[in-house]
Amino acid sequence: MGAESSLRQRFERGLAAPICLTWELTYACNLACTHCLSSSGRRDPRELTTSEAKGLIDEIAAMQIFYINIGGGEPMIRRDFFELIEHAVNQHVGVKFSTNGTRIDQAAARRLATIDYLDIQISIDGVDAATSDRIRGPGSYDSARRAMDNLRDATFGQFKISVVMTRESVEQLEDFEALAKSYGAELRLTRLRPSGRGVAVWNELHPSLEQNRRLYKWLLDRPNVLTGDSFFHLSALGPPLEGLNLCGAGRVVCLIDPVGDVYACPFVIHDEFLAGNVRDAGFGAVWTESELFRALREPGNAGACASCGAYDACRGGCMAAKFFTGLEMSDPDPECVFGHGEQALANKSVTIRPFSSSDHSKRVPVALSSR
Repeated sequence: MGAESSLRQRFERGLAAPICLTWELTYACNLACTHCLSSSGRRDPRELTTSEAKGLIDEIAAMQIFYINIGGGEPMIRRDFFELIEHAVNQHVGVKFSTNGTRIDQAAARRLATIDYLDIQISIDGVDAATSDRIRGPGSYDSARRAMDNLRDATFGQFKISVVMTRESVEQLEDFEALAKSYGAELRLTRLRPSGRGVAVWNELHPSLEQNRRLYKWLLDRPNVLTGDSFFHLSALGPPLEGLNLCGAGRVVCLIDPVGDVYACPFVIHDEFLAGNVRDAGFGAVWTESELFRALREPGNAGACASCGAYDACRGGCMAAKFFTGLEMSDPDPECVFGHGEQALANKSVTIRPFSSSDHSKRVPVALSSR
């Protein structure tokens, strides 16, 4: 316990380089998911060029960051997608990328299967088309399943199936587990955050208090199911779940967006959490010298959670979830397992919430054919 506490203290003070670096390659996307964290859809004409992106990869390699999480938008839409991930691998930087699967045809699957140090996670939001397509758009579930089939047939190896927990998907946990097993895949669950377009749908989609408590017990019995740090707020219920179990924003986690802006975490694409831009002095300078990151690495204030005996377990919850629901950083997480967040929201009578500082949503959402 002492070693674990010491390690968490080191993480809270920040490391010389992030251990979880997310890089959104593009805001372009051929889907229009209702909960999209980055409000993706239209490409930003200012996005990093191929040359700039390769230079960033070289800097990441020099900082000894061993892998990057690549997302979007849909990262495979970029014409230089394969060029960039192959450059990263050649620089000994592993790549984990998230995709909706629509660009993984048989040829792409075979090419992906030839690349070392590559991890793929395909996103769905229901174990059936009816559930998933309500969030991701008509035809998206079938496209994702075809991508899984293509990766399996190309003998890619073990990939991940990534699912955001909503009020509907949380009721399908056993079926997700069975689906992953049928492909020899790993199951990865993530938390619905009220970020990007998710601000508008959070009230109707986020799991209930009772569902979150059931989810905690389910995850506790399945340490093989991946969660990252998505559900550390649930650890207030008892033994900690697998993962980081603290808010790593600006300490061990950050996001680089398609135009090179660096944010404290992937879930807070907002000017209040903007630390700098890699085009100015490079990523390393932002990570080590940003005033925002320095402030986040200072000891936190328990605020309204100071009297709660579970504070050391959940650390007050998710910064992004608080911010985008209109709560203060000193308030409890809106999905606090003891209901304190719901009470805080009710007491504040929040009617206006912050939205992400940029919105690249398509004006007319594009739906895929289900054929």
